[in-house]
Amino acid sequence: MLYIIYKLVLITIILLVSLGIAMYATLLERKFAGFLQDRFGPDRAGKWGLLQPVADGVKLFFKEEYMPNTADKFLYILGPSLTMLVALLTSAVIPWGPSIFIAGTEFSLQVADLNVGILYVFAIMSMGVYGIMIGGWASNNKYSLMGAVRASSQMISYELAMGLSIASLIMVMGSVRLNDIVDAQQGWNWNVIYQPVGFLIFFICALAETNRHPFDLPECETELIGGYHTEYSSMKLGFYLFSEYINMFVSSAIISTLYFGGYHFPFIDKLGLSPNVAAIVGLMIFFAKIIGFIMLFMWIRWTLPRFRYDQLMRLGWKILLPLALLNLAITGIVILATQ
Repeated sequence: MLYIIYKLVLITIILLVSLGIAMYATLLERKFAGFLQDRFGPDRAGKWGLLQPVADGVKLFFKEEYMPNTADKFLYILGPSLTMLVALLTSAVIPWGPSIFIAGTEFSLQVADLNVGILYVFAIMSMGVYGIMIGGWASNNKYSLMGAVRASSQMISYELAMGLSIASLIMVMGSVRLNDIVDAQQGWNWNVIYQPVGFLIFFICALAETNRHPFDLPECETELIGGYHTEYSSMKLGFYLFSEYINMFVSSAIISTLYFGGYHFPFIDKLGLSPNVAAIVGLMIFFAKIIGFIMLFMWIRWTLPRFRYDQLMRLGWKILLPLALLNLAITGIVILATQ
């Protein structure tokens, strides 16, 4: 019973932390964009604009609940709900830090330690596009439908390369369990050193996975008004917008886990810290890495222009996929040569 209560508490904490980071990531992005564009970001709601995310949330709650008369009502509601659910489910297998000990009992900072952790992550992340496709189709709007079609074709283009980049990593690690991958990266043994090309491919695909610049074609406002969420308002629209930032947070956590040692940091094991202190320090290190990647996501958004649709297809099929296949072949040759 204690184990179940602990897991429920851990799930609640991860949920609240994910939502809180997603909320204030919107403020961080607007401040960061203001810095890059030599202007002020939000600074009226609270000191330094810290209450701006709260004000935005309240505004979305009280906006008019609009639904087109010709929309498929069930699917119209299911679309944003599914997108939000999938964004939150991915974090279940991420190891957030070493185990902590309370009254002599060990508690893992991971909701579910699956033997197929990477496969679970890919299975759940692949379902995210269904929320976009369902919402775009159910709106009965041609611009929304075009955004949904773009999302599906974009997913096919980048997920093959993303899967092959992870296949190379699995060949090196010999395991698909996330805890094994993190434990193998103690010290300076970060996977980005052994799989730099795989990391680059995975990171580019993660930008497309989160619908961030320069791969936000499903919601390209200059061509499709608002894309797949054109007909959405109030918190249904809020779910779509919010899930993007949750996906960015989770994607940053996955990148840190797979390629940058997770909660490990060089020489931390030589400090002689107690298990609980080491767990807290590891958790802080992990979140520092996550925030660093979130900042990188934002930097790219406000630096690079959006790709054209044909450029995205060319990048996925003619550059990323062959590069991922070449990386997979070279990885296999090196492993066979060094055995």
